Amino acid sequence: MKPYLAQHGDPACRVEHYDLDLDYKPLTGRLAGRARLWVDAEGPITLDLGRFTVGKVLVDGAPARYTHGDGKLRVRRAARGRSVVEVRYSGTPQPIRTRYWGELGWEQLTDGALVASQPIGASSWFPCNDLVRDKATYRISVTAASAYAVVANGLLVDRRTGGSSTTWVYEQSEPMAAYLASVQVGQYERLSLAPGQDVLAPARLRQAVAHDFARQPRMVEVFEELFGPYPFRAYHVVVTDDELEVPVEAQGMSVFGANHVDGERGCERLVAHELAHQWFGNSVGLADWRDIWLNEGFACYAEWLWSENSGGPPAAVHAERAHARLARLPQDLRIGDPGVANMFDDRVYKRGALTLHALRDRLGDHAFFTLLRDWNRNHRHGTATTADFAALAQWHSIAPLEPFFDAWLSQPRLP
Repeated sequence: MKPYLAQHGDPACRVEHYDLDLDYKPLTGRLAGRARLWVDAEGPITLDLGRFTVGKVLVDGAPARYTHGDGKLRVRRAARGRSVVEVRYSGTPQPIRTRYWGELGWEQLTDGALVASQPIGASSWFPCNDLVRDKATYRISVTAASAYAVVANGLLVDRRTGGSSTTWVYEQSEPMAAYLASVQVGQYERLSLAPGQDVLAPARLRQAVAHDFARQPRMVEVFEELFGPYPFRAYHVVVTDDELEVPVEAQGMSVFGANHVDGERGCERLVAHELAHQWFGNSVGLADWRDIWLNEGFACYAEWLWSENSGGPPAAVHAERAHARLARLPQDLRIGDPGVANMFDDRVYKRGALTLHALRDRLGDHAFFTLLRDWNRNHRHGTATTADFAALAQWHSIAPLEPFFDAWLSQPRLP
């Protein structure tokens, strides 16, 4: 079966670590980068890289021949196996234009920048193997004017100021897919919610942010009880001064727009949704985009679980409402294989959540939540498939589940 988005990434290439040194000018949008990649590949190395000027490519410290065009950087080398590839590049990052999802990747804000790469926008700001199942560790260093705060994945391990600029260094030691790598730059103030949890937001939104995210630490506790330990060492939330259509998911980080903050917790379900992705989508990643329901269905169901555990309507009520809405929509989508054009169709989200609620009804709460914790423990910081989930669910069930998963995931008509 042909993988989704097969034109992106190189299945013959495996990147073990990215070391990124970036110099960003917020006023002009100019980015200069040095990327060092620890690569294991057979033969030439092909990386994804957008519209930059490539100044030099080195392989194991020696100049290498390369070509760059149509979003691909092809590096020639004589040896096989592991190499350190260094790419020096510069330019103004241009989002990756896509047929179905608009522009993805590095985006210039009114004052600063954000990165929203899902699913194929990572090459808009660094050379990478943009393959969803290829996870690597990262070191991300960003230099910007000192008036700006910089947030990237992982732990802040160094921050140093020289002249009018500050360099921020983050280390992501847990493996991460390229689309989840992220940098956020803005004139933000930092608000600590709990150890390892902070929110960065414009000063004008501080009071509303403090209220709207106040229950996030309790949300983490609830999800740890239901899903298992939080899988990373930190969790950053960034609220931009601009409006965003939807929040942005990254590993160890979520990004919201000013429109998602109202001082009344009107978007708290989205706070739960993005937090849940740290377990479902980030720690347990996808082996192929075909199984996107494993990310979005679980995150949507987490919204219902938070409601159930925080004094709102129980998951059963949300499920009943979602079923009624879905029943009125076209019955022509198989969420276990929705097709590239429909990967982010809302029916994948809601029917995915319904699938999990129906499975909970079938297994009972004890077996169901044990299954979720086992899922996160067994595939922590790795990748998995729908077949893996179905097999683990079957292990927790006395009755055969093959007809159940066929009806919910493989058939277009809503059960």
